Amino acid sequence: MTDPHAALAAADRRHLIHPLHHPVDSRDPVVWVGGEGSTLIAADGRRYIDGLSGLWNVNVGHGRRELVEAASAQMRTLAYCSGFAGSSSVPPIRLAERLVALTGGAMDAVFFTCGGAEANESAFKTARFYWKARGMPEKVKVIARDQGYHGLTLQTMSATAMGRAYWQMFEPRVPGFVHVPTCYPYRYQGAPGETAGQAAARALEETILREGAGTVAAFVAEPIHGAGGIVYPTDDYWPLVRDICTRHDILLVADEIITGFGRTGRWFGLSHWNVTADIVTFAKGVTSGYVPLGGMMVSRAIREAMDAVAPRDRWMHAYTYSGHPVSSAVALANLDVIERDGLLDHAADMGRRLVTGLQDTLGDLPFTGEVRGGLGLMAAVELVEDRASKRNLPPGTNVAAALRAGLMQRGVFTRTRPSQGPHPAAGDVVFFAPPLVVTADEIDRLVSAARDAAEAVAAALC
Repeated sequence: MTDPHAALAAADRRHLIHPLHHPVDSRDPVVWVGGEGSTLIAADGRRYIDGLSGLWNVNVGHGRRELVEAASAQMRTLAYCSGFAGSSSVPPIRLAERLVALTGGAMDAVFFTCGGAEANESAFKTARFYWKARGMPEKVKVIARDQGYHGLTLQTMSATAMGRAYWQMFEPRVPGFVHVPTCYPYRYQGAPGETAGQAAARALEETILREGAGTVAAFVAEPIHGAGGIVYPTDDYWPLVRDICTRHDILLVADEIITGFGRTGRWFGLSHWNVTADIVTFAKGVTSGYVPLGGMMVSRAIREAMDAVAPRDRWMHAYTYSGHPVSSAVALANLDVIERDGLLDHAADMGRRLVTGLQDTLGDLPFTGEVRGGLGLMAAVELVEDRASKRNLPPGTNVAAALRAGLMQRGVFTRTRPSQGPHPAAGDVVFFAPPLVVTADEIDRLVSAARDAAEAVAAALC
C-alpha cells in the first residue's frame, strides 16, 4: 500500500516552489492537514502546538467557524467586484471605517492590498507621491533599520536588512534605500550614559543630516522587530524617533504587519509608546490568515494631498484585488472575534505567562543569552556560547536548528534564526508567538518542551 504522506511529500518536492526555496529544506516536509485552536495536525496524525501562529498571523486560532461562515456568506452574495475608482462594495467600506476607528482617528483612510509586502510597497510609493504633491520631488529616499523585515518584493527587499542572504541573488537593489542601526538593547555597545534607544535615535538623525532631509521621504520600522529576532526597544526610543521625523519633515511608516491586531496585547504595537505614525501598514492578523489581506492606513494630511492633486497627477497605484469583498468580510468577522472574546487582554496575560516561564526555565542555562518578551504573545530566546561576553556560537554549531528539531519532537512547531555573525551581531534565536487563543496549559506545555529541548541540546554540546 502506498504511504499517502510519502506521496504528498514527493509531489511537494517535485512541483512546489516554497518561500525561501531550496530542496535541501524539503527532503521530508511536514504536511499539515488540520488545525484546532492553537494546535496543528500533521498528515501522520501528530499534533503540535502552533508556536508561531502559522507565520505570525493566525491570531484567533485555527478552525474558527465564524470566519469560514463570513467568507461563505460573502461568496454567495458577491464573490468579487472591482475596487477601482468609481466601483466599490459594502465589506471594504465597512472595514475601512472600522480600522480607522481602531486608531482613534489618528489615521484617516485605508488602501487595501493582498498582503504585507504589497502594503509596504504601497507605503513607499505613497511617501514619494506625498512629497511630490507637496512640491518637494527630491524627497524620495527611505530609511530602514538593520534587522528590519518589510517583505521580499524588489522594493521591500531593499528595505529589509537581515544580512545579505535576502539580497545576494537578486541584486542590484532598488536605489534610494538607506539603513541605520536599530535599537537592540542586548547587543548595545554604546557610550556610558546613553541608552540604546538614544543611540539608535541619534544614528537616525545623523543619517538624515548626512543624506539631507530634503532627500528623505520616510523612515520605516516595526514597533517590535519580528523576523529580526523579536527585539524590544527601550521605552525612550519611539518618542525620540517621532520627534526626529517631525522636526525634519519625514514621514514615519509603522510596519504593524506582525504587531497589529492583538499580537502585543493592543490593537497596534506602536500605541505602547503613545506614538502616532503617518502611515500604518498591516496584514497577517487582520484576517488571522484565513484569506489574504493587507493594506495601509494614512493620516488626514496624506489623504488630503492625494485628493488635492490635479486629475492628471492622480495616485496611479492599484491592485486587482484591492478591497476584495470576501477578504474584507472575513476581516470584519475576525475583528468581531477579537473584541467579543477579549483577546487583547488574554494575549497580554498569556504573554506575561510565556516570558516568565521561559525566564524561569531557560534563564540559567549556560547558552541562554537573553529571554525577550512581555508585550503580548511575542517572545524570543537568544542563544550564545558565552553569557558574560555575549560571544555567539561558532558557525556550523547549528544550535538553533537543533533546538527547533527538539521542539518538534516534543510537539511544538516554530521557527528559529541562525546567528548572524560575531557579537554584536544577533545570535541564534528561537521564536515564540502562539495564537492569541492559547491557553495557560498550552503555554506551560510549550515552556516545558522548550526546557527539555534546550537541556538536550546543551548536553549534546558538552
